[in-house]
Amino acid sequence: MQDTPLIELSQVTVRYGDPDSGTLALTQTSLRIDRGDFVALVGPSGCGKSTILKLVAGLLTASSGGVLLNGREANCKGIGIGLAFQNPTMMPWLTIRENIMIPLKIVEPYRGQYARKKKGEFAEKADAMLARVGLAGFGDKRPWELSGGMLQRASLCRALIHEPQLLLLDEPFGALDSFTREELWDILQQLWMDTGSTVLLVTHDLREAAYLANRVCVMSSRPGRILEDCPVPFPRPRSEETTYQPECVSLIHSLRKQIADARAGEPTQENA
Repeated sequence: MQDTPLIELSQVTVRYGDPDSGTLALTQTSLRIDRGDFVALVGPSGCGKSTILKLVAGLLTASSGGVLLNGREANCKGIGIGLAFQNPTMMPWLTIRENIMIPLKIVEPYRGQYARKKKGEFAEKADAMLARVGLAGFGDKRPWELSGGMLQRASLCRALIHEPQLLLLDEPFGALDSFTREELWDILQQLWMDTGSTVLLVTHDLREAAYLANRVCVMSSRPGRILEDCPVPFPRPRSEETTYQPECVSLIHSLRKQIADARAGEPTQENA
């Protein structure tokens, strides 16, 4: 089983709406991600990046092709998954600690222990996660008392508190200012290095992709498919300065050109 990838998409097609005339979102898309890898998906808006995340999360079924997680169909729920989005969507009536503990209330084996451990072990686990992202002492605050960057840190805690094998991130830093965004890149990198989770990141920010990922997959315009799978060879831990090194700048320019070429060269008849 060691050679089995954690994620494997094989010639996947997704068509929304009518099976014959609906919008073709993905076509003949293949992707393999091994355990512990960090992969970023980049490409033009509407190319199907978030569709791939939904397939992997088991929230969407492929029209054709195969989607496997740990060698099983994605909807079999065979592994733990954490999710974080651009909007952290905290429950306003709960404290930050209670928001972070929500996965422990839902996911086994924590679910069966929640009533007994929520005020002790699980609360301590949430507080420890908050401390790791610089939010020590904020567990009793309500969401409206935190800034956007602080809420996104808490969202990462919530996504990781149940120790998932797979972390799916859909533009989690897209709404933040550049300084906060770069600070959170460092936090996410450290969390990934500490936990060993497999990460699949959707982003429009090519610097973010080069900073965080081991591989950057470039997608075509809709109907989307993966055009290039680019390794990111820079050693870790990386810093903001890494993104200004000539090799990294060259990689970012190459990714930008590939996306521009894909946008210019793709047919438009499927976009209706």
